[in-house]
Amino acid sequence: MLKLYYAPNACSLSPHIALREAGLPFELVRVDFMRGRALPDGSDFTAVNPKGYVPALGLDDGEVLTEGAVMIQYIADLKPESGLAPPPATFARVRLQEWLNFIATELHKGLAPLFSPLASGEYKNTIIDKVSGRYVYMAHALGDAPYLFGGRFTIVDGYAFYAMRTWTRVAKRALPGTLPAYFARLLERPAIHAALEAEGIL
Repeated sequence: MLKLYYAPNACSLSPHIALREAGLPFELVRVDFMRGRALPDGSDFTAVNPKGYVPALGLDDGEVLTEGAVMIQYIADLKPESGLAPPPATFARVRLQEWLNFIATELHKGLAPLFSPLASGEYKNTIIDKVSGRYVYMAHALGDAPYLFGGRFTIVDGYAFYAMRTWTRVAKRALPGTLPAYFARLLERPAIHAALEAEGIL
């Protein structure tokens, strides 16, 4: 069985959502960063992922994946009939990867300075203004479509949900354009609701 190592409110929410959307059996393992990356059995998470951060996905054969944007593509490909990602080696898949890279670098990691106690208030405001423009772009790209790839939910939407949730929670700014309705629509999905509930962050 797949084993997802996660922490509440972390980006591990994205593969958690993907696993539930795909309907795959998996085990959740919480990493306690307040106790030095401790696992429930008291062992050190860095033995699983030497990088020291979540998510990590343990596979049946003992392999471990450690990067979220790759992980969710792997999950989608385990259940291709779910439609969570276009088939590999298609141009649609490249477009999906383009979105995943944008979310990872511009929205997800773009907010990293807001978590630093060393960053000044002025610098944090500069970061917020910069990332705000990225959300304006996403709102424009979404338009009136239900999802970023049109009429069908994909792993891009699950990752976007995490990014938007973090934006409103950490930057404490409203989402622009059609994104509030998009966020609310995602929140209504049973898999997303279940993931939030399981992590205790609903």
